[in-house]
This record gives sequence, C-alpha cells and structure tokens, in this order.
Amino acid sequence: MPVIKGLQAKLIKDRFFAAMKGKGFVTFDNNKKYNLNIIGVRSSAHDATKFDDLMVVIYRDDDKEWTVNSYEITTDPGPNILRKPINKKGTAILVPDQYRGTWKIGPHGKTRYTALTQRLGKVKVFRDNDKDRNLEMEESSIDEGYFGINIHKHGSSYEREFVRGASAGCQVFKNTKDFNEFMDLCHISADLFENSFTYTLLDEPDIK
Repeated sequence: MPVIKGLQAKLIKDRFFAAMKGKGFVTFDNNKKYNLNIIGVRSSAHDATKFDDLMVVIYRDDDKEWTVNSYEITTDPGPNILRKPINKKGTAILVPDQYRGTWKIGPHGKTRYTALTQRLGKVKVFRDNDKDRNLEMEESSIDEGYFGINIHKHGSSYEREFVRGASAGCQVFKNTKDFNEFMDLCHISADLFENSFTYTLLDEPDIK
C-alpha cells in the first residue's frame, strides 16, 4: 500500500488522533521518529469473509515528517473458524479498545515466523459460539485474558481475497509484502524504544 507523507499524512494523523483522544486513548509522538501509533479500524460491514478492515501506522520518519502507512487487514475471525471454534467458549473477536504495551516481536504459528505476539498483557474478546458465519459481538460474552491474539500475515505468500480460516481472532494482513513492510517498521521502533507495542482497535464510525 502507498506510504502517505506531507499535508495528507498530517490531516490523517489529526483525524485519527482526535478520535483516539475523544475516547481517552493515548497517542505517541514527543517529536520522536518511529514512535508508532498502530491503529486498526473495523468495517461496519462486519463481513467475516473479506479483508475489509484497515490498519494505519502513524509515525514520524527519519526526517521527523509525519508518515502514514495504510494496510488492508481483517480484524475479524474467518468463517471457517466461526463455524468450528477452537475454544469451547466460542471464537474470539477482539473488542475495540486500546491495549497498552501488550504485543512484542516474537515467533508466531507452527512455522514460528516473526510477528507481533500478544505476550505482554491481556486483551478483551467477544466469544461467538453459535457456529454460523455471522459475527456476534455481545457484551455479555466478553472474555479477558492471554489468548494469542497476534498481528500476523495469512498463510500464503501472495495476496489473498478471502479470509477463510486465516484468523481465529488475530489481526491478519491481506498482503504478505505489506506485512513484511509493517514488521520492518516494528523492528526499527523496537531498536529505538523497546520490544513493546500498543494496538488500538476502533470501529469505523469512530473516525468522523
């Protein structure tokens, strides 16, 4: 996906930061380069089959110029997992919130490739246990804990159109090249700060 700089990046930054501050969430700047704001936006369509959600990474580059990287992701579990939950309580769907310092760079999945892994804090998830392909996000089902809600790529080496079983509640990239670019940013940030990342998940109506 294109990297946005200049006035357009600043306008996007202002819009997202206003939405986050309106919810009492923190934003990262302090005029420091690669102080990453990693933000997911869940589409109002709530389509579990598609990578129809958004991730933006907002930060200052080497010249301390505002920069926005935008990626297609899914914040929802795929229909294969919804129909056959791997947890007896039901399939996890990450609850929109800000999770401070909850992820770190680490090994993901059976192949142990590098991703952002939920190792440093708890998250909240809805539990969808009716075993259909529709997303159910009821407050009464919220569960909190360490569930391995990682930020990773799908299992193929190319861009995938449909989610299928690619997510069991994780935040998953549609395009492997985009994911690799994202992880490059995370490694730069970890070298400058520490191996600890905050992720904020918003709903589409939050961005006005």
